[in-house]
Amino acid sequence: MPADFGYRLFVKNTLEEKISMAMASKGFTLIELMITIAIIAILSAIAYPSYTDYVLRGYLVDATNGMASAQAQLEQFYQDNRKYTGGPCASNTKNFTFNCTPTPTDQEYVITATGAGPVSAFSYTYTYTVAQGLIKATTGLKDGWGSNCDRAWIVKKGQPCA
Repeated sequence: MPADFGYRLFVKNTLEEKISMAMASKGFTLIELMITIAIIAILSAIAYPSYTDYVLRGYLVDATNGMASAQAQLEQFYQDNRKYTGGPCASNTKNFTFNCTPTPTDQEYVITATGAGPVSAFSYTYTYTVAQGLIKATTGLKDGWGSNCDRAWIVKKGQPCA
C-alpha cells in the first residue's frame, strides 16, 4: 500500500460528500417560499392603495385644468362683450364634464366640474362674484378623502381645507 493511501481516501470521501450535498440543495424549502410570498403580500397590501390614490390624483388634474381654462375663456369673452352670457366653456374630458353658468346680472359666473367614471364622486366649482372675486370650492369627494371645502380644491387624500 502506498504511504498516502489514507490521505487519498479521505480527500475522495470529502469531495464525494461535497458533491452530493451540492446536488441535494438545488431548490428552496417550503418555508423559504412561504416567507417570500408573505413578504410580497405585505408589500403589495401597503403599495396598492397608495398607487390607486396616485392614479386618481392624476385624473383630478382634468378638473383643475379645465376650470382654469374655462375661467380664462370667460374673461376673454367678457372683455369683448361686457357680459358672461353666451361665453365659451371648457370642453368635456374623459373624466369630467364642465358647465359654465352666468348669473342673471351677467356680471358673475359659476363653473362646475362633475366627475365621471373613476372620479364620479368628485365635483368642483369655480365661482366669480364682484364682491368676493374668484372662489374655489370642492363640493364632492370620494369616501375617505375628507370633507367638502368651500374655499379650496381638494386634490389629494387627507388634504386640509385651506
